[in-house]
This record gives sequence, C-alpha cells and structure tokens, in this order.
Amino acid sequence: MRTSTRLRQLLEQGLVFAPGVYNAMFAKLVEHVGFDAVYVTGFGTAARYGYADVGLVTQTEMVDNLRYICRATGLPVIADMDTGYGNVINLRRTVREYERAGVAGFHMEDQVFPKKCGFMEGKQVIPIEEAVQKVRAALDARADPDTVMIARTDALAPNGWDDAIRRARAYREAGADLVFMDGIRTRDELETYSRELATKGVPCLYNGVLVSAAEAQALGFKIQILAGAALAAVWASANAAMEELMSAGTVEQAMARYGVPPEGETLTDLLGVPEVYELERRYGRYETPPIAAR
Repeated sequence: MRTSTRLRQLLEQGLVFAPGVYNAMFAKLVEHVGFDAVYVTGFGTAARYGYADVGLVTQTEMVDNLRYICRATGLPVIADMDTGYGNVINLRRTVREYERAGVAGFHMEDQVFPKKCGFMEGKQVIPIEEAVQKVRAALDARADPDTVMIARTDALAPNGWDDAIRRARAYREAGADLVFMDGIRTRDELETYSRELATKGVPCLYNGVLVSAAEAQALGFKIQILAGAALAAVWASANAAMEELMSAGTVEQAMARYGVPPEGETLTDLLGVPEVYELERRYGRYETPPIAAR
C-alpha cells in the first residue's frame, strides 16, 4: 500500500499525530517508538543546513533531505513545502519532486517569497486569488491522487482573523484536502480556530503543543504536528552537554540528566547494525561479535 493511501486511511480513523523530525535518524526513531506518521519540518531542515527558516533553503536541498527520510521509514511522511519555491510553474515541479522523494502529503503556504517561519514577525501573504490558483496548481500536479494536499495560511498575524478564515475556506473550496492556519499562540486562538473551521466541516491541521492529541481531536482537528519535537530536544541536551564540557571538561551531569537508552536499546540498533551482522552471517562473510553500547 502506498503511504499516501495509508495516510488517508489514518485520517478517516481519527487524529493523525505526527512528531516533527529533520533527518532520517529521527524518522527511524518516530517509527520505532510506535507513531503512525512523521512530519518533516522546514524550520528543522533549515537548521540542519545551518540556516534560519527565512527562505534560504532551496527546493533541491529540501527534496534531498526528504529522500533520505522517506527511505528510512515506512511511515507516511507529511512535509513542509514552504511556498512551493516559486510561482505556479515552480510549484508544479516541486509537487512532483516531493512525490518522487516519497512523501504522503505536504502543506504549502500563502506567504510572499522569501517566506519566514510561521511564528516570526514580518510575514506577508500573497493576494488570495493568487493563492487559490496555487492550490489548484498543486492539486493538478499530483501524479498520485492520494497524495494529501494541505493548504496553509499565514494571514492571521499580518491581516487578522477575518482574512485568515476567508482564505482557509477558499483553499478548501479550491480542493485542498485540509487547511492549516499557522501562528496559533494561545489556547483562546486555538479554540477560535476550532470553532470557526475545524468543527464546521473544514478538515484542519494544528501545529503546536497547547493541547494533547486527545484534546486536539476533541476540538475537531484531523492532524496535529509537533514541528520542533526532535530539534528542541536535541538542542536542549546538546547545548547542556557542550556548556558542561566547556566549563567542567566532562559531560557527566548532562548524561545523568538526559539519561541513557533503556537496556537493550542503542543507537546502533536503531540504525540497523544487528541486521548488518545477520546478513554477514547469512552470506558467510564472517562471525561478528556484538558491539558494546555507546
């Protein structure tokens, strides 16, 4: 079964809860822990390359990252497509490249290019008429009709609720499978988003941690992504370790604070080293002793 078809099945069953990752290793971890879907963050991908999320990462860099992630997991992958990396012509190519990379779904926003992260100041949006045409172009470009197309609006911060809601409804009417209002900062804003769209027949995605997955589902949302899940954890632990190493010459406290994997679980297991050893034994290369956990 195609992962796009699987994603649509999951959407019919309830809330799709997708932790955000920015590389293939963490996609493996999301699957290993037992989630049903994975989200690839544009902010995280930009950080992976050493950039801020302000439109500096190119389409080809994002697609390259997606290719590795989609190969690393059998889960449906939902990916950030920014603005589609250009006009409707550029967008058509982007959709096809994302599908070739293996994504099951993507979201595309209505910001002026170069865009900014949804929670940054200074965002601007393109005219609604142009944004609707981009939604239609993205839908037409799909080679796989099951690929889930999510239309994101960033109009809330610069233009207010009336325009953001108008845009979300227009994108849904143009054929988007779901809509996504980004920049939700408070519980009150989330409840307005729910009341005006998610509980009124408009399938919606929520990005954030203001509520649990169960609460998000009760508010009518179909997908909840946690874009910074892996990146925030890595930043916190790595920063603590580097500060301790600089000041004390060790990482003892950081390791004690952030812990070690449960007995029998190691990074090498996650990355497939036991399978490599099994293949070596099967094909008679040599007997390899188990490696020690690091």
